[in-house]
Amino acid sequence: MFYLIKNVDVYAPEPKGINDILLYGDKIVAIEPNISMDFGEVTVIDGTGKKATPGFIDQHVHVTGGGGEGSFRSRVPELDFSQTVKNGVTTVVGLMGTDSTTRSIENLAAKTKGLNEDGITAYFLTGAYEYPSPTITGSIKKDVTFINECIGVKIAITDHRNSCITTQELARMAADVRQAGMFSGKVGVVHMHTGRGKIGLSQVFDIVENTDVPIKHFRPTHCANQFEDAIKFANMGGYVDFTTHEDSSDVAKTLKLALDSIKDTQYMTCSSDSNGSMPIWNEKREMIGMGIGSMTTLYTCIKALMTEQGVSLEDAIRLITSNVAKALEIYPKKGCLAPESDADLVLLDENLDIDTVFAKGKLMVDQKKVLGFSFFGR
Repeated sequence: MFYLIKNVDVYAPEPKGINDILLYGDKIVAIEPNISMDFGEVTVIDGTGKKATPGFIDQHVHVTGGGGEGSFRSRVPELDFSQTVKNGVTTVVGLMGTDSTTRSIENLAAKTKGLNEDGITAYFLTGAYEYPSPTITGSIKKDVTFINECIGVKIAITDHRNSCITTQELARMAADVRQAGMFSGKVGVVHMHTGRGKIGLSQVFDIVENTDVPIKHFRPTHCANQFEDAIKFANMGGYVDFTTHEDSSDVAKTLKLALDSIKDTQYMTCSSDSNGSMPIWNEKREMIGMGIGSMTTLYTCIKALMTEQGVSLEDAIRLITSNVAKALEIYPKKGCLAPESDADLVLLDENLDIDTVFAKGKLMVDQKKVLGFSFFGR
C-alpha cells in the first residue's frame, strides 16, 4: 500500500519546506511538491499545518526492565511496545542495567527480536554493569559478530555499583568490540553507564590518548553526571549521550548549556533510560528512594528545548534522530527523511505534539490514536 502525506512542512531534519511525502512498503519513495498518484491503492493523509520529522531513536532502553537495587520487589517491568510508537520512537537499543543476575542477555535478545516483529527496529547491547560481561556465546566478540541485533556491549564506569573495571580491561573490551564490528559490518560500541564517581572519564581519556583504539567506539551516557568531562570528550570528537527525565525544564537547560559548549553538536545525543530504575542515594550510598525511567521524557525534553530554550526544531530534533543514527552508523537508512530511507517518521501538530507516527511504513499512531500494539498489548 502507498501512503501519501500531502502539504507537510518537512524537517529531514534540515528544513525542506512544504512538500508531499510518498511511502511504499517500508521505504520513503519521494519527497517533492505536489506528488500525484493515479495508480495503486493510496491512502492520503492531510499534513496541512503539521511538521514531519524522522522517527525518533532511543539508544538507551531497558526493554526487559531494570532495577533490583531495592530487593526483588523493585524490579522494573519490561517495556510495552505501544509506549515506543506512542512517543514517536521507531528505533530502540535495548540493554541491561545493574542486575544481570536475575535477568539475562538471552531474555534481552528475545525481547529485542519481539520488538522487531511488532514493527519497529530494535538492536541490543550484550553485557551489563558488571565485568566480566555476561554474554550469550561466552564472548563479547562472538555476540557482536554472530547475533544480528547485537551492536556492542554495555558496561558501568565511575559508579559505586560497578565492577571497578581496570583501564586495561576497558581497553581490551573496546578492542574486541572494534574487531567484532569490523567482522560483522556494525558500529561496535562500548556503551558506558557513567555515574557520579571520583574518576570521571579519566580511564577513557587514558585509552584514547595512549592506545590506538578510535574514540568513536566509546559512548558515555548519563553525561550530566560528569558534565565537564563529557564536554571535553565531545570536543575531542567522541559521542556523548544525555539522559532525559521528568523535569523537562531542568533537562532542557542542561542540553542548551551542552549545545553551547560543544564545538560540533553532531556529537551530542539524548536517550530516555526508559524502564530503568533511577535510585536516589544518600551520602552513604544508601538507597532512599527510586524512580522509573519513562520513554515519554525523550520528546517532552526535546520539546522543552525548543519552547523554553529557543533552540530550533532542526537543531533540537537532531539529538534524537540524525545524530543518533550517525553515531550508530545506520544513517541514512535511519535518522533522516529522504528517498530510500526507512519509512520511519513523526508528524507534529501545531503545538509540536506528536500526532502521527509511521514505523517501517506501517501507520502506528493516527491523529494521536495508537494503532500499534504487541501480541498481548491490546
